[in-house]
Amino acid sequence: MRPWLDGPSDRRNYHHGNLKEALIEAARRFIAERGIGGFTLVDAARLVGVTPAALYRHFRGREALLEELAGRGFAELAARLARALTSRGTPLERFTRMGETYLTFAEEEPAYYAAIFETRGLPTGLTEAESGPSPSGAAARPSPFDLLVEALQATFADGFGGVAPRFIALEVWALAHGLATLSAAGHLPRGPGFPDKYELLRAGVLALVHGAARNSGSEPRA
Repeated sequence: MRPWLDGPSDRRNYHHGNLKEALIEAARRFIAERGIGGFTLVDAARLVGVTPAALYRHFRGREALLEELAGRGFAELAARLARALTSRGTPLERFTRMGETYLTFAEEEPAYYAAIFETRGLPTGLTEAESGPSPSGAAARPSPFDLLVEALQATFADGFGGVAPRFIALEVWALAHGLATLSAAGHLPRGPGFPDKYELLRAGVLALVHGAARNSGSEPRA
């Protein structure tokens, strides 16, 4: 993997604040192509053509760079889910579209997706009591999990009996995450007669939410 920026003009620009962004983009590229497991700050330095010592002016270590990636990925995922939540269609269609959006994000942004689940931040939307303090700025925007719960409540206005909507939303999230992970690893069967990940997601969502609704006597809004 060759360095991106080799000219002296690029290095001069680093002194004007561009090195941090170059390092973030280098990390995205490396992780997308080779995975997050072997990523180091030395790899990022090599890609942008600077010494490893230069990196520490912006990031105190590998985890700090991954936290930055996770934060950006978290914000992008939440924005995409919010657009799906307000898109056209019935509440149930919009809710299902959020799951499809999640799968697409994992495929299109593998580095962001990997960083979200590698770091110890709060990308899922669990409360501080459940997962500890949230990362800086996380409380200022709705989390992907919050949006999922909101959509579920709009779809099934009567609720799920004694079951909290967030537990149903967690099951749907686990389904989407599992499909995204299996697909990225190449473990989903492919070929004639096999549904793709989006078809599996739609079938799974319908089974989960309709099953929960039947048990509680609720019906999804049209």
